[in-house]
Amino acid sequence: MDGVAILIILAIAGVASIFLFALKGLLDQVPDVIKSAGKARDEWRRFKKSELPPPADDDEEPPATI
Repeated sequence: MDGVAILIILAIAGVASIFLFALKGLLDQVPDVIKSAGKARDEWRRFKKSELPPPADDDEEPPATI
């Protein structure tokens, strides 16, 4: 019975260790994700601004069609 208790304790410690290792890896990626989200937001805003057609000048003639 003592051997089973030791195995249970070791199993719980192993699962906790793996969980903490995975959590640390996830948290290490958070700053990069935030930077990427900011860059994506800025690029989206720049894209939306450039989507508007340039204003037409009244002095220019329309392009010739063939």
